[in-house]
Amino acid sequence: MTTVLIADDQAMQRFGFRMLLESQDDMTVVGEAQNGTEAIRLVDRHHPDVVLMDIRMPGLDGIEATRRIVAAGARTRVLIVTTFDLDEYAYEGLRAGASGFLVKDAQPEELLAGIRAVASGDAVVAPSLTRRLLDAYIHHLPSATDTPAEPREDTRLTSLTDREREILTVIGQGWTNTEIAERLHLAESTVKTHISRVLAKTGARDRVQAVILAYDARLVTPER
Repeated sequence: MTTVLIADDQAMQRFGFRMLLESQDDMTVVGEAQNGTEAIRLVDRHHPDVVLMDIRMPGLDGIEATRRIVAAGARTRVLIVTTFDLDEYAYEGLRAGASGFLVKDAQPEELLAGIRAVASGDAVVAPSLTRRLLDAYIHHLPSATDTPAEPREDTRLTSLTDREREILTVIGQGWTNTEIAERLHLAESTVKTHISRVLAKTGARDRVQAVILAYDARLVTPER
């Protein structure tokens, strides 16, 4: 059973989410929050698997609430669900530690699939969409001409094998598991094992965070 906390300042939106989630045999809603502060308190009380987090809420917004939930080391994963399909929101949400980003006009089955994906430790956003969501993010990175002649190795990569580093690189390039398997001539089960090891060794919470790491470590060069 996947436990879900709904954080949204609109009562009708919370009601709609609850009706949808409680129609599923494998989901249950453990609480509702009207703002970020209340969401943090209820996460601490109920330890839900997933928080459906709105961004614009009175008082503490969803971005800062996500940041504090993740920083506290909670096992809870955050799925941002917002009315506003804006790059800056995606950028800030993913940097805060969210495991995914959906817009409220998504189909019900997309939302349900997203919750299940996040609860299992995967990312909600499809690899093809990840690049778009990170557009704002990569423009914050220095260009190649701004980097030192001998950039320091990112310490999060030091324990990776050559193959794991290669896997992290292609994750950052937006390859799906199937594409990785086909292009690197690996079994898809082997790809999943490599990805699990990459996440464990680097401390990345999920695939989205692995993409951000690939950009941070400059394994992937931003397309300007």
